Formats: sequence, C-alpha cells, structure tokens
Amino acid sequence: MDTDAYAYCVDLTRDQWAWEFLRRNPAYRRDYAAFIAIWRALEADYGAPPNRDFSKWKQDPHAYGPLPGDAGLAGSTGELCVVEDDRVLLECWMGAKWGFYKFPLDPERVAPGPDELSWRPPPQSGVEIEAPWRVDLTFDLSLPLPPQLDAAKFRLIGRAAELRRQGLAAPMTVANQRARWTRMLRLLDGKESPNTENWLLLREAQAMADHGYLDILRLADAGAGTK
Repeated sequence: MDTDAYAYCVDLTRDQWAWEFLRRNPAYRRDYAAFIAIWRALEADYGAPPNRDFSKWKQDPHAYGPLPGDAGLAGSTGELCVVEDDRVLLECWMGAKWGFYKFPLDPERVAPGPDELSWRPPPQSGVEIEAPWRVDLTFDLSLPLPPQLDAAKFRLIGRAAELRRQGLAAPMTVANQRARWTRMLRLLDGKESPNTENWLLLREAQAMADHGYLDILRLADAGAGTK
C-alpha cells in the first residue's frame, strides 16, 4: 500500500516534480493557509471571480501582498500584476514569491496538470559548481574559435561518459533522477526512517523543498512517462 501511494511518481513531468517538492515545504504550506484564508474572506465580501466586484475588491488593503509578517519578494522574478499605485495583488505576490505565475495551488493538490502549473523562468543559480561535475575550460582568443569549441565539446561529452561509468548521472534528467527523488519524497513524508544511511539524502530532500525545486526547472523535460 505504501509503495502504491507513490506509483504516480512514474509519470511526473519536470514541472510536476518541482511542485511535489514545493508542496512539502512547511513555509509554503503556512503561506498558502494564510493566503487562502484572506482570499476566502475577500470572496465573502466582494464575490468570487469571475463575478466579483473587483472595483471594491481592489480598494481593500487585504487584497495586496505581502502576507502579514512576510519580508517580501526577495526571490521573485518576472512580471507582477500591479494596480495603479504599484501595489501587487495578493495572488500575484504569492505566485512570484514561490516561482510561478498562476493562482497559488493548494499544497494538498497531487500531480496538477500542465494547465494548472505555470512556472516562472528559474533564477540563475549562484551555487558554486563542485567536483565531479565541474569542468574548467580555457580558450585562446588569439586563435580560431571553431576548432577550440569542437575540442571543448568532445571533452565535455567524454567527461559525461566517464561520470556515467562511475554511476553518476551526467547529465541529470527527470528519468535518471526519478527513483532518487521518489525516495526523497518518502523521507519528507516520514515513510522512511532518517537513519545513518539516508540522513544525507533527507537533508538534500529538505533543501530541494526549500529552494532546490527551482533547479529541477533547469533540466530538460522529456515529458511524462519517460523511462
């Protein structure tokens, strides 16, 4: 029964994997609970979209971000939906904070469809690339570039093949990370004990839920069901 609970992971796309980690983030869950309480109160006062009285809705200070006690939009990227006085509508603020465009999803939502997920382009990673995935290349700009680029390409391909022979994923893909990510979800859900063997994996899983889900969005997405 426990194994069957994660059977859906076989068909998750890249975007859905990012969501599976984010929805297990305790901070996101708290934000959503606070957000949806405010949203429902606004609907009670002004009606639910598309029949809401938006002229009155946007006059209510509760209709705008940030959430009470939140520091703001330090990690947001892309356009925000603002009104005339440059205030950010609460649903747009919430989406921007956590990396997507559309209306914030309930963290209880499992494997939402592509029409429900609309991720913003992930910010550039500021993390230092560590061995064994780092490859330093040097180019001589006084010489023709094409043969140097060809040599660099073959070096990168060769290094990736060497990493694969060592049992390391190179490059990382949704397909070759699926089993590992599923174990991470099980650890986050408390389905496996964080013993000495998988303690580091739990720490990695927690980091993935905190911010690493955005790194998943940098991977190529071959689509659902890719084995």
